[in-house]
Amino acid sequence: MIKFLVRYAKFAGTSAVGSIVDTLVLWLLSDLIFTRGYWGEYIISPLISFQCAVTVNYLISYFYVWKDRTRKRSDASVRRFFRLYGAYNLSSSVVFLFRLGVLLLIERFFGWDVVICNLVAMCFTGIINFAINNLVIFKKKKTV
Repeated sequence: MIKFLVRYAKFAGTSAVGSIVDTLVLWLLSDLIFTRGYWGEYIISPLISFQCAVTVNYLISYFYVWKDRTRKRSDASVRRFFRLYGAYNLSSSVVFLFRLGVLLLIERFFGWDVVICNLVAMCFTGIINFAINNLVIFKKKKTV
């Protein structure tokens, strides 16, 4: 149980870093590049900022949070690294679509700024991401 809680704390720290990257990129894009129009501000900017955060989160997850399940395995390779990245990106994308829906609902109901809507939506989807990462993407290797 202690190991699980330590891993969750590491994941939460990783998520915080990813949230900072996501929020900073989203802020820059929505305030400096996509300054006019709903699609640019509420769809394109979050998509780009999300991909930046996914890449940062994956690197930290692979080399730090789940390193005992990735680096010490006999099948650790560049090919496996990118295969896991693809699976990580896919699962993160599915959760992102859910987060985007939550973001849009929050914006519709409260009319808040996209950055605030995104932060609230991330709180709802963090636990889902941890479960997918722990149980599917970086699952324990079965012992014989």
